[in-house]
Amino acid sequence: MSTPLYQLKAEFFKTLGHPARIRVLELLSEREHAVAEMLPQVGIEAAHLSQQLAVLRRANLVATRKEGSTVYYSLTSPHVAELLRVARTILSGVLAGQAELLADLQAAQPQAKPPS
Repeated sequence: MSTPLYQLKAEFFKTLGHPARIRVLELLSEREHAVAEMLPQVGIEAAHLSQQLAVLRRANLVATRKEGSTVYYSLTSPHVAELLRVARTILSGVLAGQAELLADLQAAQPQAKPPS
C-alpha cells in the first residue's frame, strides 16, 4: 500500500519547517551558492548549516556540485522558488488583513478621557 499524497505533503512541509532551511532556499532561489557564502546570510554555525543542507539534500530539494574544495548548492527545481514566492504572497495578504483588523479594533476602542 502506498503512502497517501496528503501524508507525503505533510512530510514535505515538515522539511520546510525550519527558518534556516527556508533562508537557504531563499538564497538558492537567486542563484547557486557556496556554503561559505551562505553562512553569514543564514546566521548559524557551520555545523548547523551543514545539518540543514543535509536535510534539504535528503528531500531532493537541493543539489550539489564540487569545484576544487568548494561545494556549491543549487535548487533541484524552479518550483521551489515559486513555492516560496507564493508563500510570501499568502503571508502578505494575511498580515495586511491583521493590520486592518488591528486598525479597526483601535478605532472602535473608547478614547480615554484626560484627567480633570
